[in-house]
Amino acid sequence: MSVTSTVTRRRFVAQASGLGLATALPLAAQSGRRPAPSNRLTFGCIGLGSMGNGNLGSFLGQPDCQVVAVCDVDRNRLAAAQQRVDQKYQQQTCRAYSDFRELLARDDIDCISLATPDHWHAIPAVLALAGGKDVYGEKPLTHSLAEGRAVADAQRRYGRIWQTGSWQRSVANFRWGAELVRNGRIGKVVKIEVGLPTGRGAGPSTFGPPPPELDYELWLGPAEWQPYCAERTHWNWRWQLAYGGGQLMDWIGHHGDIAQWGMGWDQTGPSKIVPLQAEFPTTGVWDAATTYSFVAHYPGVELHISNAIRGGTRWIGADGRWIWVTRGAQDANPRSLLHERVGPDEQPLYVSSNHQRNFVDSVLTRRPAITPAETAHRSASLGHLGLIALRLGRTLHWDPVRETFANDAGATQLLGHAARAPWRL
Repeated sequence: MSVTSTVTRRRFVAQASGLGLATALPLAAQSGRRPAPSNRLTFGCIGLGSMGNGNLGSFLGQPDCQVVAVCDVDRNRLAAAQQRVDQKYQQQTCRAYSDFRELLARDDIDCISLATPDHWHAIPAVLALAGGKDVYGEKPLTHSLAEGRAVADAQRRYGRIWQTGSWQRSVANFRWGAELVRNGRIGKVVKIEVGLPTGRGAGPSTFGPPPPELDYELWLGPAEWQPYCAERTHWNWRWQLAYGGGQLMDWIGHHGDIAQWGMGWDQTGPSKIVPLQAEFPTTGVWDAATTYSFVAHYPGVELHISNAIRGGTRWIGADGRWIWVTRGAQDANPRSLLHERVGPDEQPLYVSSNHQRNFVDSVLTRRPAITPAETAHRSASLGHLGLIALRLGRTLHWDPVRETFANDAGATQLLGHAARAPWRL
């Protein structure tokens, strides 16, 4: 194949992907120069809150990327992000949108950064994938297990690159722990402990008209209509089951994801979920579980998930050996394990040292990113299944291949959420 200077970056990537080539464009970091506009990946960033702004900054820092559009239902956040982009590039070219559909309709955008509230993950994700765009999407993958299956299937169907914001896979100590477990350093694993944060309480409830800068109707989107409350939107949406899943769903894509990685469970799930304890607020608008404990059963292994367990992931072997990892720390029994690394004849895991950069490189090479949609769906499913069991207060039997419950209509009903018209997945 001959590539001349008239071939754009987008056309080159499409041709390389179609021919099965794995050759990326030269990275700007290698040449020390910022690539010409035609050789940069163009980004549209949807959702500009805490994680959205963080991801925006990461992609602004990539020399072979160009953010060309931003989108948010809050005009103040939108204007601030647009100004940030224009100041970075010293040009007034970034377009601002309040409706993500207008941004997705642009055919000059290669990649989407998606960091909306959970209830707004699935619809723009599937639309972006169907529109030929590669996506960096925040965790948890979706707001329901059924939505997760739809996004994973869409990535596969449309052949796009997907990276989930489960960035712990791009941190060395998490990979170290998962690699040692995979390579038998603690023998047969019989138990895993995943410690997640304790949830928020009932919270205040300040009702009134939405602020003029917020398109509240579009913020609600597919969720059931609720009167505006100052404690309902932006960061606090995660404490409400209509839009998020509390600390359980906020963190399952981190420590729960690492537990799955260490066991090689990226394509499967548990067969039984046993609820142990949960407290759900009964007053105010915050109704996600504040405390929670449940056990997910795999063949020969019990995976315990709880806010009462030391934060992080601990794999425990049949003979008492264990490895524990969390952010900025690790421990093991025996402690001599702390000095071990996998050897050249053992099974290494995917190496990434920068999660956003891994996504960019994957877009250029068409090599799967470290946390594709199927992986993220299986990790999030742990939380979805646990939350269903906790809400119903009974043991659930799950088929991880068909992704169905055994003779449990009540549990099956909670696998998805009814979308408010006119929205549908």
